[in-house]
Amino acid sequence: MADTEADKRGYLWEDFRVFHLKDSRGQTLREHYHEFDKLTLCLGGRVTYVVEGVTYFLRPWDLLLVQHGLIHRVSIDPAEPYERIVLWLGRDWLARRSTEDAPLAACFDRTRERNFHLLRFTPEQRLTYMRLLQPLEESLRSREFGSGLLADTLCQQLLIQVNRDVGRDRTAEQTDSYRCDPKIEEVLRYIGRHLSEPLDVDALSRRFYLSRYYLMHRFKAVTGYTLHQYITQKRLLRAGELIRSGQPVMKAAELAGFQDYSTFLRAFRNTFHTSPREFYSRGEKRSLFHDAHVD
Repeated sequence: MADTEADKRGYLWEDFRVFHLKDSRGQTLREHYHEFDKLTLCLGGRVTYVVEGVTYFLRPWDLLLVQHGLIHRVSIDPAEPYERIVLWLGRDWLARRSTEDAPLAACFDRTRERNFHLLRFTPEQRLTYMRLLQPLEESLRSREFGSGLLADTLCQQLLIQVNRDVGRDRTAEQTDSYRCDPKIEEVLRYIGRHLSEPLDVDALSRRFYLSRYYLMHRFKAVTGYTLHQYITQKRLLRAGELIRSGQPVMKAAELAGFQDYSTFLRAFRNTFHTSPREFYSRGEKRSLFHDAHVD
């Protein structure tokens, strides 16, 4: 399956898409987020990922789960080529392939809830994933009868395995795999749960017993965003979710924490490059994530 430059910059045209990439240049991709869910399996290189303020130091055969709407960035060390397999997953497809007792997106929900997104595999697990990924890649390249159906089935099988492994994973106990700032993590969690309420630097600094200066500078150092930028982006994502679910635009803006509708419209257009009504009708198949490459 050929990958055009547009594909690599964030458009999901299919139910799911697989990339197998290898880069030898060092770079840091700025903070961004997706409207779809994503798995990144590191096969080689020295890579640092930051997801919602938690820094992960990837090793070969580490799997990173990044749910839609999570802000993240990646830094690639040029000393070693960065090879990875990236799987983009459409949320509609995940829902259609799920059952009530086996929602395929549960692995993303779980990693988001605990704010830990890394799986570090044992040698036995590596072999299992190799056996799952190789035929998936082959079926996507094939033009034989039923190859698309086979790929769909294999992708479901892969997600079932990921869900099982997330449920019993203990990677978080390996302190060399990640670094976080507990206080900023608290602030991020609070923001995510109180988007509809007034949120400003002074109120947050009082709530978490931090000086205004320290909170502003530490937050930017950990997340890459100013506090105001982060809250605005999270509110826009929340508003987008509400609009997609059928909520009237003005009500969605209010529920997401925007007190001024004109400010909301301007920020929405600047972020999504479309109006809220067009955003609703556009659907997920063409979801843009800020012009970032496949990471």
